[in-house]
Amino acid sequence: MLGRAARGAGTLALKGPRRAWPGPIQHRTASGLPRNTVVLFVPQQEAWVVERMGRFHRILEPGLNILIPVLDRIRYVQSLKEIVINVPEQSAVTLDNVTLQIDGVLYLRIMDPYKASYGVEDPEYAVTQLAQTTMRSELGKLSLDKVFRERESLNASIVDAINQASDYWGIRCLRYEIKDIHVPPRVKESMQMQVEAERRKRATVLESEGTRESAINVAEGKKQAQILASEAEKAEQINQAAGEASAVLAKAKAKAEAIRILAAALTQQNGDAAASLTVAEQYVSAFSKLAKDSNTILLPSNPGDVTSMVAQAMGVYGALTKTSTTEAPSSTSEGNIRISQRANAGLDEELERVKLS
Repeated sequence: MLGRAARGAGTLALKGPRRAWPGPIQHRTASGLPRNTVVLFVPQQEAWVVERMGRFHRILEPGLNILIPVLDRIRYVQSLKEIVINVPEQSAVTLDNVTLQIDGVLYLRIMDPYKASYGVEDPEYAVTQLAQTTMRSELGKLSLDKVFRERESLNASIVDAINQASDYWGIRCLRYEIKDIHVPPRVKESMQMQVEAERRKRATVLESEGTRESAINVAEGKKQAQILASEAEKAEQINQAAGEASAVLAKAKAKAEAIRILAAALTQQNGDAAASLTVAEQYVSAFSKLAKDSNTILLPSNPGDVTSMVAQAMGVYGALTKTSTTEAPSSTSEGNIRISQRANAGLDEELERVKLS
């Protein structure tokens, strides 16, 4: 506790409990200050301020000290330990006009015993009042919500303000802690309602975000499924087209080979007879299919005369053969192939004409 000497009736008083000294007990005055017994022992972490004939003389350090009787007198005893002071509860108004009841704890230390003795009359009272006024001033700059959120910054601001004023007193404020903040009942109810509303809002937001994420995931899954399905369909169409192309190519090659063999056969001996036999077979096959697809049919005047129909077909073949020989093909095989193709085309046209006639 801060020591304070008070003048009165020619004596000095020390505010604080009595201390036990090592060895012989120091004699003290009625005010609580040690007597000048010439040889004095100063305890550790204490500073004794000595005056000589009414003026400041020196500060006694811990340990053995010798004073002159009558001339020297101990006027102040200052403790250099860290001091804890309870700041009484007081009312303060915030920036949004809310009245709060707030108290705190102040931690001090005397850095200069001379200034603490002669710079202020009552250091403890002065620092307590300064802490209260600074607290009210700092709370007036903050709203109610910021008072709870910025509690540490509020403590630091109060410490800075106290240190600026107490530097002339030789006292340094180490830290300040707010103990309790009492809010009016109605404001407290409003704060609880606000907290509940904030929690409900947060829950609603989280639920909506979950629904949105779920919808996005479902849409993304459908998109990927459609992409994969389209790619599969594309690959299927490509494979089908490749298969059809291979089939057409194989059919073309087979037909070309058949035409080539037919042309070679027609150039051999008795090729005309073989062609006549083929035409007659096709005629009979076509004649047997009459009236199967439709009841309306057209017949030639002599449908039973197969010989005339074969003779007509062979006449077409002979005409095509004579025409192809005049064109001078580049090679015998190519000429045979062209003759066979034209003969087949002529035979097909003749059979169609017979069916329609």
